[in-house]
Amino acid sequence: SQKQAQQSILEEIQDPSCIQVNCISLASTRTQEYLVFKDPEGKLQPSPLALTQVFLMTYITQSVNLDLTDTFNCTAMTPEQRILLGADWVWAILEKPTKNPKVQIAVQVLHLPEREEAEEQATAGKPVSESIQMARTESRNKNAYERMVEFCKAIGKDCYALFLFFGRRDDKANIYGVLSNNFAAAVGKCDTIDRALLENFFKGSRCFHTPLGMMQAVFTKKTDEALTLMIKFS
Repeated sequence: SQKQAQQSILEEIQDPSCIQVNCISLASTRTQEYLVFKDPEGKLQPSPLALTQVFLMTYITQSVNLDLTDTFNCTAMTPEQRILLGADWVWAILEKPTKNPKVQIAVQVLHLPEREEAEEQATAGKPVSESIQMARTESRNKNAYERMVEFCKAIGKDCYALFLFFGRRDDKANIYGVLSNNFAAAVGKCDTIDRALLENFFKGSRCFHTPLGMMQAVFTKKTDEALTLMIKFS
């Protein structure tokens, strides 16, 4: 039965799942240290790219140290892929022994608007490669949020979009997430998927899942079932 199959899957990955959550929590804690950093002289501020890389490097280092890469794969996107697909990286839960992805979580990091504006000003006018120009041209009709939702929809209900907020307007020091395999429903209602729509998920939310709660919900979800969660990572 489906229930027994889910139980065996849960038992099979329970320990690795806890280890993966350990990697996510460590990456969140390390990133938060830089998120709250304030230079007394006001000269240093970690860029959005630097914060994303700190999270990824911490996660990948820990997952390699704990020999987790055969169970939970993490694929960082190239700059061109980030533009075309909207994702910064993709986590994949792999089946044994085939190593085919059983569940995928595409992650896009959202930085505080003031950080993004400072980054745009710093990079304005700088030359970019031909491949980056081509990727921008090809993806100009959709925003980054829509591109990632489209990417996940093309894979199916076992692919989740996770929008990871490195600080929110009302809580700039913590990391939050909105995870769903059903963002495409918003497109069906003619809603534009943008930052305002994503931030709206947090309105009235007093209860957040932990990273472990998020992984358990993903593992125990029924086939083709819609799932949407709010998570606090730090």
